[in-house]
Amino acid sequence: MTVNLTQSLRDGADFRRRIEDQSGQTLSDCYQCGKCTAGCPVAFAADAAPHQVVRMLQLGLRDEALATRTIWLCAACSTCTTRCPRGVDLARIMDCLRIAALRQGKVRAGRQVALFNNVFLESVRKYGRAHELGLAMGLNLKRGTPLKDADLGLGMLKRRKLRLAPSRIRSTGEIAAIFRRAGEMEDGK
Repeated sequence: MTVNLTQSLRDGADFRRRIEDQSGQTLSDCYQCGKCTAGCPVAFAADAAPHQVVRMLQLGLRDEALATRTIWLCAACSTCTTRCPRGVDLARIMDCLRIAALRQGKVRAGRQVALFNNVFLESVRKYGRAHELGLAMGLNLKRGTPLKDADLGLGMLKRRKLRLAPSRIRSTGEIAAIFRRAGEMEDGK
């Protein structure tokens, strides 16, 4: 793959600034020491190391960064942030990249993770907590595998480890306010 670095830096400048504004981080603070990657518990499964994703952003390679599975595998455990000698909150950057990928329709590499994220958040939005059975069923239906792990679900139901009906928390208004505020933050308000 050939990359015109001058053009890439120019084209990626707006995206880089937007990620910096949304995350509150300065990408040029990262000097590629690799401590984030060395401590990352999911780096073994990533297609690009965490510090490489930052480097892609520094070089203006927006599409390449958004196409990585890495941004979807990030567990937001903040080990990278804790280890960074420059104080770069890489977990926050990864979160901003996931939001950008969703907005731009670039979720190919992390489609299953994005799907789980959406189904999980919808459950929390409705009930104030995750309803495990509904979460599994909703995920399986959206994946087109409605009976996947049904035998496990039946066993858990028999042992009363799953509830058929979801339970709601009392303060659903507070949950709605949290989701509203998160939406405003994503929109940059």
